[in-house]
Amino acid sequence: MRAIIDPCEGTARAAPHDSGPGIPVRGAAVPPGRVPSQRHGRHGGNEMLVATYNVHKCQGAAGRFDPQRIAAVIAEIQADVVAVQEADQRFGARLGLLDEADIARRAGMRLLCQSDRPGGHGWHGNAILVREEPLAYERRRLDLPGLEPRGAVVADLDMGKGRFRIVAAHLGLLGHSRVRQAAAILGALAEADPLPTILLGDLNEWRAGASALGVLEPLFGRMAGTPTFPARLPILPLDRILGWPEGVAGQPEAHNTPLARGASDHLPLKAVVRLPSGGRGRLPDNRRAAISVATAQAA
Repeated sequence: MRAIIDPCEGTARAAPHDSGPGIPVRGAAVPPGRVPSQRHGRHGGNEMLVATYNVHKCQGAAGRFDPQRIAAVIAEIQADVVAVQEADQRFGARLGLLDEADIARRAGMRLLCQSDRPGGHGWHGNAILVREEPLAYERRRLDLPGLEPRGAVVADLDMGKGRFRIVAAHLGLLGHSRVRQAAAILGALAEADPLPTILLGDLNEWRAGASALGVLEPLFGRMAGTPTFPARLPILPLDRILGWPEGVAGQPEAHNTPLARGASDHLPLKAVVRLPSGGRGRLPDNRRAAISVATAQAA
């Protein structure tokens, strides 16, 4: 496997095939023996564990900045892929706030490069951590509409169990903006080839009907929420893990531990993903019709 220098500072790309895309993977090397290499993940067959975590800029309930505590929570989850929100400073240089070396040491995970800024970790704060270097990785970064700067990352990955798509997103605080942002994400998916898709992140939404969840429902189906906010006494299901086609994403579960309750204002949310066997040729053909219905509702 040859290494290619990536435009992201300090990043190496692993390119398993000359004809395939480079794979920008950020982060410190995993210490030998700390986490054994598991090309096919911790779950059997086509299963993997994914999670989403709004780390609140690494500030816990008491307002103390502690990226090492966030790293410890990520290690507790033991996921194969983690979407992180609020991974960067909001203003100024927008430096990354995660401790990459500590995450590598504790959790055996590293960042996929998203930011063009030196020292940045995410795109509008959206970062993606992986346990293994992907066999293939392509990504598209979205600027989402609305009054506040928001974005999403659409990443096509192959972690050794077949290709799938991750949409890592953090929607806005205003309801009408969230509706437009959900429609923009669906528009991006409509332009892409069909792949098993996992939408995960802090959607800032708990209402069905005329909301961002209502826009997403024609594609991802009805969504039973799992409370994740506030972390110390979770009431609102602001964080979501949604899957297409039906059955790809299992029932989400909050990672509710003493450490997680104090590390951020959100609890992590995790779910087992089961990738379809047989490749994308077996995927249902309802995707474009569902997206058309959803985007018409949001117009």
